[in-house]
Order: sequence, then C-alpha cells, then structure tokens
Amino acid sequence: QVQLVESGGGLVQAGGSLTLSCAASGSIFRISVMGWYRQAPGKQRELVAKITSGGSPNYADSVKGRFTISRDNAKNTVYLQMNSLKPEDTAVYYCNLFIISNNYWGQGTQVTVSS
Repeated sequence: QVQLVESGGGLVQAGGSLTLSCAASGSIFRISVMGWYRQAPGKQRELVAKITSGGSPNYADSVKGRFTISRDNAKNTVYLQMNSLKPEDTAVYYCNLFIISNNYWGQGTQVTVSS
C-alpha cells in the first residue's frame, strides 16, 4: 500500500515563498508520475504541477514561472517550490502518485496566502 505524507504548508504573505514536500512509501515511487493538486473552498480540485518518472515537469498556466516541481528518487520525495505567492494560491495542496491507472493521495496540507 502506498502512503503519501505532505509537509511544508502554512501561512505566508503575498509575494512570499513556501516549499512543500511529499514523502512516499513503497518501491514504486521512481517509476510513478508524481503531481501536486490543490482545492480551494467551493472549487474543484485542480492540477498544479506534475513530473514524470524521468523528471519532465508540466505546470498549470496559473503557476508557470512561479512554481517548480522536482523529485528525489533516492529519497522517495517530490517537492513543490512556490515563489511569488498570491492570495489566489490559497488552497489545500494534495500530493498525488499515479501508476498504471491507480491514483494515490496524501492527506493534504493547507497553504494560506494573505494579501
């Protein structure tokens, strides 16, 4: 069974930075697509960024140039570096592991950006 544990959320002022981490259990991490999603109150969960097993990233238009996703396969960990944060980035951020049509989710970590 895959377990994902996120950390690094918190409260930050607009223009600030945060780095989220997601540690995965199990041996499938290095062959999985890893992603970060977010869900704001009253809105659907949306993709923020994802990274293939080979390290190729993909970003939502709303975060391009501000967020960076990376992974460390030796540590079974994926990161989301968030810079120039805006109040509209406020949401619960979820880590996702996708492999062979299976999705696994973390418990989520709150990110709040004050104006």
